[in-house]
Amino acid sequence: MANQVMDALVYTNDKCVGCNKCISACPVLYANHAVEENGRNKIIIDGKACISCGACFDACAHGARSYNDDTERFFEDLKKGEKISLLLAPAFLANYPKEYESVLGGLKQLGVNRIISISFGADITTWGYIKYITEHNFTGGISQPCPAVVGYIEKYIPELIPSLVPIHSPMMCGAIYVKKYMKVTDKLAFISPCIAKKNEIDDPNCGGYVSYNVTFNHLMDYVRKNNISGPKVSDEIEYGLGSIYPMPGGLKENVYWFCGEDVFIRQIEGEKHAYEFLEDYKQRVLGKKELPFMVDALNCAKGCIYGTGVEEEKTKTDDILYELQKIKEASKKTGRKHTWSRNLSPKQRLACLNKQFKDLDINDFIRHYSDKSQGLEIDRPSLSELDAIYASMEKDTKEKQTINCSACGYATCKDMAIAIHNGCNHKDNCIQYIKGEVEKDGEIARQMAHDMENKNAEIQAKNEMIEQLVAEVTVDFESLDSSIAEMSIGNNGNAEESTAISTSMSDVVDFCDHLKESLEQIQKLLVKLEENNAEITDVAEETNLLSLNASIEAARAGEAGRGFAIIAENIKKLADYSKDTASDSDLNKEQIQSAIELLLDNAGKLIDIIDGVNVRVTNLAASTEEIAASADMVSNISADLKNKMERLNA
Repeated sequence: MANQVMDALVYTNDKCVGCNKCISACPVLYANHAVEENGRNKIIIDGKACISCGACFDACAHGARSYNDDTERFFEDLKKGEKISLLLAPAFLANYPKEYESVLGGLKQLGVNRIISISFGADITTWGYIKYITEHNFTGGISQPCPAVVGYIEKYIPELIPSLVPIHSPMMCGAIYVKKYMKVTDKLAFISPCIAKKNEIDDPNCGGYVSYNVTFNHLMDYVRKNNISGPKVSDEIEYGLGSIYPMPGGLKENVYWFCGEDVFIRQIEGEKHAYEFLEDYKQRVLGKKELPFMVDALNCAKGCIYGTGVEEEKTKTDDILYELQKIKEASKKTGRKHTWSRNLSPKQRLACLNKQFKDLDINDFIRHYSDKSQGLEIDRPSLSELDAIYASMEKDTKEKQTINCSACGYATCKDMAIAIHNGCNHKDNCIQYIKGEVEKDGEIARQMAHDMENKNAEIQAKNEMIEQLVAEVTVDFESLDSSIAEMSIGNNGNAEESTAISTSMSDVVDFCDHLKESLEQIQKLLVKLEENNAEITDVAEETNLLSLNASIEAARAGEAGRGFAIIAENIKKLADYSKDTASDSDLNKEQIQSAIELLLDNAGKLIDIIDGVNVRVTNLAASTEEIAASADMVSNISADLKNKMERLNA
């Protein structure tokens, strides 16, 4: 696929929305290429294939087509001091009757040298056409003032090149006359209503006579932006009926004026209609069928006065036609000797025309043409290749292959398939293919919707189940709250009881401590008693010894000592009694000591047990407080969950 370049004559700008109208309007089937650019469809131009007919400008409602000419370069060269003279298209006066002279005056002030109307060049073209046709019996020839028509034939119907009248256009005839006969050495700028004139100017067959194509549109835009104006100036050379060449049928009327209306001239205009006619005309020529005297063919339906390089607002009224009609009437002089006099017969006018240009050499105005079709041939897909393209577009039936809706820009589905085969388009630009894809997507979407409905039903059932569970959980939470509240109350009571028990156990521990101390004091007293008993025993033994001694002494005393012996005996008995009593006391003391020791041992064990109980009670109290705190936390969490469940249920 050819790449579009911005310096091509006609190009796509950033306003393109890919609507395909330019494809349908273009007479060249594959000059437009549908591409994707930044995710968007865009129609770009193959500059080599384009004939610059301007059909896409008329078709595009988005202003997405632009063109290049030589306006900027023309003014830059004027500023540099280049010597430039103007060739002025006759349509300029008709388009700008009020601004015409002041604009020309402004251009003169900028350095333009001479200004020559191409109406005079058109008169030379008329002379050349009639002379060549009559002298060479060249009937059926196609006129060539229109460079778009010439370009189409050279590129796409080279079989008709021999049918092109080999005489230059009015612009070229005027340029050749200025250069060869007026000896003007200046560069020539054509003030032009036509974009395609640039192709003619640059064609090697046109000898480089003209250097600039300055279109009305770009010229007037530049003039207004830069306030170019000056003293009124007009063109220099008198001209005749050539001034009406820009009108539809203008050439035909010129020929009728000189040859009479008995000759048949086939008039054809319009971007698509003209090229469809040429395709049919090729068959007529090749079939050697009857041909007209000549074919007057123009690309633009309203002629050059509404050409592709004219400001758009100028094309919306018939004002230009009325202006041109005035020029036409002024050209038909009434003088008997005037070439275009209405008072003369066609034969007399032709004689005057030949006389006027008798000094011209027709060979200076002969035009040659070139076959430019190489590289522009369409690669026709084979049947299998065509079927493969149809398959990729899901056109699997004859009916689908002949929908021919033209939404892609082509007249038939087959043309679209051929365009795809040649890399000029892609299947995503086929609305029927996209429609099919959308329908498939729609079916998927419907299935998804159906599945979603089922899912929604399941979700609804689950939601109802969840609502039920939420209700049940809510009841459970209420029970939990109640249980936690009761547990909290009971736990608080336990904490209070544990604290009271701990206090009471502390009292018991204190009592045990006091008891232990008392027993220890009793034990100490018993030890003291044992000591006293030992002393009593010692005293009793000593007393017994003394009683013994006293008895011995009483025996010695005889009767006198009897009373003392009785006392001694009693003392002995008292000593023995004291000793027995002390022994009994020691025995009781041992029993009491054993009992006290056992009691002290049990009291110690009791204290240990009470200490253990007290520790446990203390731990229980602490745990109870922790349980109480945890119960409060659980209660808070329960309340929070309950609120969330209520919100979920809502």
